[in-house]
Amino acid sequence: MLSVRQADHEINPFFPERWSPRGYKQTPIDRDTLWSFFEAARWSPSAYNAQPWRFIYALKGTAHWESLFKTLSPDNQLWAAHTSALVLVLSKKTFTPPGKDRAVDIPSHSFDTGAACAHLTLQASLKGWHTRAIGGYDHSLVRDSLHIPEDYHLEVIIAIGQQGSKDHLPESLQAREQPTLRRSTVTFVAEGAFSFKE
Repeated sequence: MLSVRQADHEINPFFPERWSPRGYKQTPIDRDTLWSFFEAARWSPSAYNAQPWRFIYALKGTAHWESLFKTLSPDNQLWAAHTSALVLVLSKKTFTPPGKDRAVDIPSHSFDTGAACAHLTLQASLKGWHTRAIGGYDHSLVRDSLHIPEDYHLEVIIAIGQQGSKDHLPESLQAREQPTLRRSTVTFVAEGAFSFKE
């Protein structure tokens, strides 16, 4: 599949080579390695430099693991049980500008946090780790069990691990365990005005 995952324009091959598997091996991740991923996220750009991203992590085999793992949908639990860490991603919806005494909304809180997640994901890949974002989890259970204030938007849970065998996956997922293709750039880039044909 990687041999047909070709870029339309010249870019570093690192980008089309990165993908999000579900087959992982149960390799422990040390905190220094994991925190290097958070360090990469730290340097992401954000509106007003508000840095709205927040990460709550749990390492496999620790007391915190179950608090995040139990919130995943049953289908996601099937493969995520083999990963090394789960990271809940939040974005703070407001911030207090410098010199002000009142918080204001950050319309781009999710966008900025997504950029930070991209930094995290790319740093993980550079270090030989894989990530997969999970949207299928119980948001209410996460918010209640982790005591998350309403001023924070729940984004995704990122699973982190090293790629391993797909044998533990259901047959339906084994068949999908390969890098996916992407739409051509001409389908989502336009000059001057909206001209997309969905």
